[in-house]
Amino acid sequence: MEEDFLCRIHNIKDWIGDGVIADFDDPEIAEALEGIGAPVIGIGGSYKDDKDYPDVPYVATDNQSLVQEAYLHLKNKGLENFAFYGLPPSSKKRWATEREKEFANLVAEDGYECEIFEGGETNPETWQYDMDRLADWLKSLPKPIGIISVTDSRARHVLQVCEHLDILVPDSVSVIGIDNEELTRHLTRVPLSSVGQGCRSMGYHAAKLLHRALEGNEPGSVRTLIPPTGVIERQSTDFKALKDPVVIQAMHFIRLNACKGIKVDQVSDHIGVSRSSLERRFRQERKQTVHDEIHLTKFERATTLITTTELPIAEIASLCGYPSVHYLYNVFRKHLNMTPKDYRISRLNIAE
Repeated sequence: MEEDFLCRIHNIKDWIGDGVIADFDDPEIAEALEGIGAPVIGIGGSYKDDKDYPDVPYVATDNQSLVQEAYLHLKNKGLENFAFYGLPPSSKKRWATEREKEFANLVAEDGYECEIFEGGETNPETWQYDMDRLADWLKSLPKPIGIISVTDSRARHVLQVCEHLDILVPDSVSVIGIDNEELTRHLTRVPLSSVGQGCRSMGYHAAKLLHRALEGNEPGSVRTLIPPTGVIERQSTDFKALKDPVVIQAMHFIRLNACKGIKVDQVSDHIGVSRSSLERRFRQERKQTVHDEIHLTKFERATTLITTTELPIAEIASLCGYPSVHYLYNVFRKHLNMTPKDYRISRLNIAE
């Protein structure tokens, strides 16, 4: 990486430096660094076959564990249909193949049927064709179903096509990505659940290995697998095993609009049933009223924003449809016996 922030890997032999941390998911980079005469620490994905690892100190994201956490998250929701949206095979994206194979193994071990769709490498010229093929695949899947996407970007494709096809998320299709990419999760109408990679830990371990090498303590071909940071659950996998189609539609409408200050009558009007009928069906399926569901959805949104953002409490109150910050404080005292500020501090302490 030179001063203009462009990578010119073909000039690496002319580079005069002390050591390198390199992306070994790219075979061209690995090949270019052979015989460089400086310590090299590789970072990249994990592999089932030991022969696939490079002969350098290597820090890997644990692809198998990433997929396992995503799969167990969907399975524990009560889902029995599973699918995987991957990437076409590529020498530069072997991690995607590893994730796909792990998914197939997990589903086979549990005796479930699975659907795998790799799609194409999307670009502006083929975008509409690729999304049409993805739409055909999604329409063909049994419902309800849980879909693991190989990356958050691929998960975003699924969410966009589901919205275009009026497929309810997560009621018909639950979607979870991998990476917990901060930007991607803001680019979809339905917030995306994802499995976080231990990227910070990978960087720390790689830097530590390089430091040892620069001090003359060659680490050899040591291999370090970095586990996931866990599933970050958001709305795209908030699946509840509901049978009543009216309640399913109402739940979907509430998820999308609860923070806009909707009332029960607006829900029943949108679904096209009487309020009394909707309330009766809600009590049968959800064991609570429609008003309770709206309130709970707003509250869960508030707790999520408090723990995952640094937004001021007053702004969170407004975003979640509360009439004032004082009202939000009263809600928190009623449900958690603490203030929103205290709740934020307590969750930060638990994370640390």
